[in-house]
Amino acid sequence: MEVLATWLEPLNLGPESLFLLAMAPFFLGFIAWEAWYWRNTPAAYSLRDTLNNAFLAASYQLADGIAWAAVIGLFYWLYQFRLFEIPLTWWSLLSLFIAQDFLYYWFHRASHRIRWLWASHVVHHSSERSNLSTAFRQSMTYPISGMWAFWLPLALIGFHPKHVVLVVAINLAYQFFIHTEVVRRLGPLELVLNTPSHHRVHHGRNPEYIDRNFGGVLIVWDKLFGTFTPEDQANPPEYGIQRQIHTNNVLTMIFHEWRDMLRDAARPGPLWLRLKHLWAPPEWQRPQHESTALASHAQR
Repeated sequence: MEVLATWLEPLNLGPESLFLLAMAPFFLGFIAWEAWYWRNTPAAYSLRDTLNNAFLAASYQLADGIAWAAVIGLFYWLYQFRLFEIPLTWWSLLSLFIAQDFLYYWFHRASHRIRWLWASHVVHHSSERSNLSTAFRQSMTYPISGMWAFWLPLALIGFHPKHVVLVVAINLAYQFFIHTEVVRRLGPLELVLNTPSHHRVHHGRNPEYIDRNFGGVLIVWDKLFGTFTPEDQANPPEYGIQRQIHTNNVLTMIFHEWRDMLRDAARPGPLWLRLKHLWAPPEWQRPQHESTALASHAQR
């Protein structure tokens, strides 16, 4: 374990973004290979779409680095009040991996059911393709949504903040590889792991695929909590979001749902109904009688 501790020590230098940046050459290599694999299928890859995804990844990494610099102190502060003294061992890292993946499931599920979180996560789902570059399609507003807050309980339990950062980065790095149509099924691994097949369902806008398969590395949470749906070969996923934005403007990609959400919240009406646009599901709308009354009031 001393060798492992020595290997982990450089993580003091920075947040998860450093790990993901170090992985960037491998990610880019796999994207180049996949684009070559689909060279005779133009619809699989678009240069403009891939460049947009790369820009979104870079802006996300920049925002993520700034956010971790701002909030890492909070993790260390909570760590002072840790419930357990957890040594650095193989079993503690495995426990941290499972605990973080469990919290990731709830973060991901919340990101589809709470509009404030969806305003950031929608960027990832707005692509109408499923390829490895789609994994790069992330929003720089995740720190504003509060993604980092979901990992705070890990520090309070007793996992060292730098190890939490490591496991978060590993979880996200794994998810890069499930954004592909090259891999169809993985046999028995489909029972436990989140695979490309499971994740294609998650990106589908087909009614039966919406808000399904939220797992990060493990698919067991979806099976435990009733959100699992297998991929139906006779009903392939149609990628994208319910209200497709059909744009190559990266600023529109990043901010369109924030704009729409805040516009809805600013409409006249009772404060509690206006604020509900921030925490209700993305598809929630004001009750019909409320909308009718507001329209009538506006005409006077």
